[in-house]
Amino acid sequence: MDRTTIMLPVALKLKALEYARKKKVSLGELIRSSLATLLRSSSLSPKRDPLFSDTSVYRGSAPMDSSQNHDRYLYGEKE
Repeated sequence: MDRTTIMLPVALKLKALEYARKKKVSLGELIRSSLATLLRSSSLSPKRDPLFSDTSVYRGSAPMDSSQNHDRYLYGEKE
């Protein structure tokens, strides 16, 4: 391993230390595992990302006001 020094806001460090104590790991291990998880999840290619791999995407035309009136289009008019 390579030693690295980082600067953390005091409040963040205190929260991290508390979390590490609860999990019974060192602060270093918490930071390493958190960073590894973040990098693993952010390395999804668009082909593997669930948002982009959705095959049920609507391909037809859509009303220009669909963002404002989505409830009306999804659930119909209120009576």
